[in-house]
Amino acid sequence: MKNLSTSTFLLLALLLAAASLEARLQSCNPSGKIRGINPPPGQCNRENDSDCCKVGELYTTYKCSPPVSGSTKAVLTINSFQKVALSTGWYSGGSRCLNNIKISGNGKSVIAMVVDECDSTMGCDEDHDYQPPCPNNIVDASKAVWKALGVSEDNWGDLDITWSDA
Repeated sequence: MKNLSTSTFLLLALLLAAASLEARLQSCNPSGKIRGINPPPGQCNRENDSDCCKVGELYTTYKCSPPVSGSTKAVLTINSFQKVALSTGWYSGGSRCLNNIKISGNGKSVIAMVVDECDSTMGCDEDHDYQPPCPNNIVDASKAVWKALGVSEDNWGDLDITWSDA
C-alpha cells in the first residue's frame, strides 16, 4: 500500500512538472527594448489620453502575445478609429484581420471586427505617432465597443476583459 502511495505521488509530481514546463513554453517573453526619443513638437498623438515616448526611457517590445483560449485575458484600451486592433502576437501577421472577435467585460459581451495591429514590436517613431510600443495583451477598441459594453465614459481607458475568436 505504501508503494502505491509513493507511485501515485511521483506520478502526480511528474504531471505537475510537465504542465509547468508546457505553461513556460507557451508564455510570451519580451523580445527587446526601445529607447524613447523626444518627439518633435506637436508630433505625438495624445488623442484619448495616449502616452508619448519619454526621452531615454526603455520600453519593452514583444513579438508574441499570451496564448489564445476560449476566454483570453486582456486589457481593453480605446482607439480613435472604428473596430479593433490586437497586439502583435494576437494579430498574428494579419491572420485575424477582418475576422470577428467576442469581447467580454463589465458583465456584457460584444462582437467586433479586427482591422489593425497594435504594434508590440516598434514605437517611439513617426510611424507610431511617437507613442510607446503596445503591450502584448491589448485589445484596442473603438468608442462603439466601450459603449456596447456599457462602460461609462468617465471610466474609458483601461479595462480588464476577456476575448475569443467569434
